[in-house]
Amino acid sequence: MTYEALKFYCNQGLVPNVKRDANNYRLFDDRDVAWIESLGCLKRCGMSIQEMKHYVGLCEQGQSSISERKVLLDRKREQLMEHIRELEEAVRYIDWKQGFYDDVLSGRTPYESNLLPEK
Repeated sequence: MTYEALKFYCNQGLVPNVKRDANNYRLFDDRDVAWIESLGCLKRCGMSIQEMKHYVGLCEQGQSSISERKVLLDRKREQLMEHIRELEEAVRYIDWKQGFYDDVLSGRTPYESNLLPEK
């Protein structure tokens, strides 16, 4: 994570309870580092800053919010799985189209099998 991204996350309140030294520099312990790594994962999962703020707020509530956090993560997981399905379909199309072009370049008649690949 870049310094700018880390500073942004801290300024957005996404890294709770960051300690500072006498010069007001942020001090990160192992717990903070693990938290920051989790934020990176949530970002890669497609969570918006608002969603991350909501999630952080739930985490700060402690054990009482675990059920709600699970629901939030379940929804995000389903969105990711749908995105994976869409990407797999796109890859199948590209593979099929590459085969079509291979047929054209080799002199075979690809038009007989110019149907889209099955899902």
